[in-house]
Amino acid sequence: MSAIAVIDFETTGLSPAQGARATEIAAVRLEQGRIVARYQSLMHTGAWVPPYIEQLTGISNRMLDDAPPAAEVMRDVTRFTAGCALVAHNASFDRGFWRHEQALAGCADADDVEFACTMRLARRLYPEAPNHRLGTLVAWHGLEAGGRAHRALADAEMAAQLWLRIVRDVERRFAADASFALLCALQQAPRQRLAAAAARFFERCD
Repeated sequence: MSAIAVIDFETTGLSPAQGARATEIAAVRLEQGRIVARYQSLMHTGAWVPPYIEQLTGISNRMLDDAPPAAEVMRDVTRFTAGCALVAHNASFDRGFWRHEQALAGCADADDVEFACTMRLARRLYPEAPNHRLGTLVAWHGLEAGGRAHRALADAEMAAQLWLRIVRDVERRFAADASFALLCALQQAPRQRLAAAAARFFERCD
């Protein structure tokens, strides 16, 4: 398994297309199946944090007044994640903000990054789970959880623990080595066709 960076954003809303901006980012770097480094920063964009978002995340407009500029943060986190494959829980959300904030910061190749999604994988691997929210899956698996939910570093660390559990389960079911490419293939397959999707993946690799 290559180096992995598990990403989590906190934001002012649901989508950059609706004018939302990032307020915080965290990245947890995994190598050889363990956490080796962490990055976390608030980020100042000038965007207003609505009261319900402040209540959810604990991130206030006042906190962001003293945060480093978003472009500086994105350049820092891009360096931190260099050489890593990227993972997030509900990755379509985080990928949208990653691409948007990277583009605004002038980071190269923002549109070319592929994310693996722990939520999509969990829906296929664990249909019996009560639901597929991050906190529920972490508790259901008995994984380590620390820090405040809906803060970027705590959520990134929980998603990293879930990713490692998914890797172990895929290796037991399908492969000696659950590569990032295999997991990306499985997240696109129907739940009932996971074994066939794994077999096709290995055929293409031969």
